Amino acid sequence: MSEASINNRESMTAAEKAELIAEFADDMKAERIETLDVSKKTSVMEILVVCTGTSDTHVTSIADRVEEKLRERGVRALRSQTGPSANGWCLYDFGDVVFHVMLEDKRQFYDLETLWRTIQDDPNLV
Repeated sequence: MSEASINNRESMTAAEKAELIAEFADDMKAERIETLDVSKKTSVMEILVVCTGTSDTHVTSIADRVEEKLRERGVRALRSQTGPSANGWCLYDFGDVVFHVMLEDKRQFYDLETLWRTIQDDPNLV
């Protein structure tokens, strides 16, 4: 990784990354794009971005385009789960921002937004 890439990643805030992710996902016609600030409940990430694709191909295309566009800006994923083995759910971990693209049935089943909201609203949950 070049020094410029490292400096760009460090200079871009989590909020800026999340905004770009949402913008690029929207450009790819992702549905129900949601951004959640989870920084008060975990040190693993600051922001969670979740959106829905209409088919396996659409899910993969959204995830790939977001990753490509962020890479062009010097932001590289630390980890990812994509491709045919992802089975309707792609994930990119950009460090302080985690991005999920899911088929609607998986999104409803796992309901990450409600899970994180519940964790945020309950002071007894860690």
